[in-house]
Amino acid sequence: MIVSLRREYSQFITSGTQLLLLLVGAKLESRAGWLVCVGLMAAISLIAWLSTLCRRRAVADTPTSRIASAAQGYVELRGIGKPLDYPPLLSHLTSLPCLWYRYRVEEKSGSEKWHAVSSGESDVALILEDGSGRCLIDVDNAEILTRHKESWVKADYRYTEWKLLIDDPIYALGEFRSIGGATLELDAASDIKALLAEWKNDHSGLLKRFDLNEDGAIDVKEWSLARQAARREVEKAHREARSEADLNTLRCPTEGQLYLISNLDPDQIARRYLCWAIFHLAVFFAALGALPWLWHA
Repeated sequence: MIVSLRREYSQFITSGTQLLLLLVGAKLESRAGWLVCVGLMAAISLIAWLSTLCRRRAVADTPTSRIASAAQGYVELRGIGKPLDYPPLLSHLTSLPCLWYRYRVEEKSGSEKWHAVSSGESDVALILEDGSGRCLIDVDNAEILTRHKESWVKADYRYTEWKLLIDDPIYALGEFRSIGGATLELDAASDIKALLAEWKNDHSGLLKRFDLNEDGAIDVKEWSLARQAARREVEKAHREARSEADLNTLRCPTEGQLYLISNLDPDQIARRYLCWAIFHLAVFFAALGALPWLWHA
C-alpha cells in the first residue's frame, strides 16, 4: 500500500499533508499547536524538495542508452512499447488492448463525497523496442506517468482509468540487466556431477554405453571414460547456451534510484519535477519564516 501511494500520489499526498497541518493548526488555536504544525510542514517540505530534485536530476542527467550496447546498471531507455503476449493485455474498465493499466472506482456517499470502493493495476511486463534490440520491462515498483487518463461518472459511481497503450513512445529509467548468452553464469563441475548422477540412475543404459569389456560392471577405466563423455556433453551444452541471444531486462534498482516508466517526453517530466521542487521549496521557506513570528506571538 505504501509503495502504491508513493508511486501514484506522492506529490499530492505531500501537498495534502501540508494543507492538513494548516487546518489542524487552525483547529488547535494555540501557539504551541501552530509551532508544531508549521515545524512539521517545514520538515516535510524540505524532504519532499530533496526527493523531487533527485528525481529531476535522474531524468535530466542520465544519458539515453541503446539496448544493444547498454551497460549493465542504471540506464535510460527510449523506444516503442510492445505487448509481451498476444492477445495483448486488456484494460480493466474499458477492455482496451494496452501495455499497462491502473483503475479506481469511487462511490458518492450521502455527504456528496467520493470514496474508493475498488482499485488495482496490471502487473504484466511490457516490451520496449528501440531499433537496436528489445528489452523486457518489469512494471513492479515502478513510478508510472501516463498521458492516457479517462474518467466518467455513472449513477453514483465515478470510474477512472490510466493506461500505457500499444505503440506508445516509452521512456524508462531503471536497472538494466542482460540474462543468458555471454553473461550466463554456468557451473561446469556441478553440471557434470548432475549428468553422471542421471546416467547412474539408468544403470542399463550406463552399461550399454560404457561397459566395454561386457562384465556387467563399470570399472575405474570405464568410469573415467564416462566422466570424459559427460564433460564433453556439458561443454557442448554450455557453448550452445552462451550462443543464444541475451534476454535484456529493466527492473527496479536495488540501490533506491528512481524507477520510472512513462509515455511522456522526458523534458516534460523534468519540468514537472522542477515545478514540484520549486513549490516544496517555497512552502519550506514560508513555514521557516513563520516560525519566529509564531514564537514571539
